[in-house]
Amino acid sequence: MTRLVTSVEVDDAVADPRRLSVSAIHEAVLSNGDRVLLLNDRGWSISGPPDVWSSMSVAEIANTARMVVGPDEAFDGYSQEDMKASHWAFLAAVLRRQSAADIEGPALRELPHDVVLGKRLLARLSASAG
Repeated sequence: MTRLVTSVEVDDAVADPRRLSVSAIHEAVLSNGDRVLLLNDRGWSISGPPDVWSSMSVAEIANTARMVVGPDEAFDGYSQEDMKASHWAFLAAVLRRQSAADIEGPALRELPHDVVLGKRLLARLSASAG
């Protein structure tokens, strides 16, 4: 296992110019280059003025993408450390179920995490910037 990748793209289901909506998939990259899907149900939306896209930067989208793929914020008496441990253990279990890798949560947590913005998302940001 070499790294984690979150790919972010414009969400086609939302066609409102006052709304920035993106979807994200989270994958592990194996040493042979294969990717293993970890999460495919993530994303976020922001509503605002017609130029809402112009208020977002590549860095902001990358930071938000890292947040939406977890770990989640603490709730119901769980500590943030509990949430982190549970999140990474869950992702490690996903990899084991798919026979992709035998890695423990703490080791998975230490991997580099890249965010890749899709072509349509980059075009939308570029068009909004000027």
